[in-house]
Amino acid sequence: MSVVIGFVSQKGGVGKSTLARLIAREYAAAGWHVKIADLDIQQGTSFNWQARRLQRGLEPAVPVERFGTVAQALKVVAAYDLLVLDGPPHATMGTLHIAEASRLTVLPTGLALDDLEPSVLLAHELVRKGVPASRLVFVFTRAGDSGAEEDEAKAYVRQAGYRYVDAALPEKVAYRRASDEGRALSETRFASLNAKADAVAQALIDLITEQQQEEAA
Repeated sequence: MSVVIGFVSQKGGVGKSTLARLIAREYAAAGWHVKIADLDIQQGTSFNWQARRLQRGLEPAVPVERFGTVAQALKVVAAYDLLVLDGPPHATMGTLHIAEASRLTVLPTGLALDDLEPSVLLAHELVRKGVPASRLVFVFTRAGDSGAEEDEAKAYVRQAGYRYVDAALPEKVAYRRASDEGRALSETRFASLNAKADAVAQALIDLITEQQQEEAA
């Protein structure tokens, strides 16, 4: 059965598309038949990233296709092992549709309250509309050098009633450079940064696997 994972956000610039490409790349590297559905038809961030990846002949290939709606994207889901729904940079009705269709919905957020508050409010709204909280997970991005700030962000999300990935992604030029070259976060020139990205990806993969096992039980 195909797996659908969604990436949504209430505001732009928190790493939604970057995380979508990371998880797609890791599954593709493991031999899965993967597609990213880029639902941001205005910017096409992931679609343009794929073009840069193809120009450099990078492997594994990570196919990306633009779709105007979640319903259109879901028409192709049966042809893939994994469909990654990369939502637009601001919450819309389509955001709910992404969460309803996804086995796991990822909400990336920075550590500041300017990012945390709207992200948690979005999660609350999805739950209010019927999406189980167990199918939502936060990933912390743009982390700095302060462990205390990271701990405070985790406490904020935990107190709101949601899960989060323990590993956080730091704000690094090398990650932006990798994206500019059509690479995923796990494909930088620095092993330590690749390891941090791998830790986030593996945590998400573990959550998806856990859900698959629970459904099969």
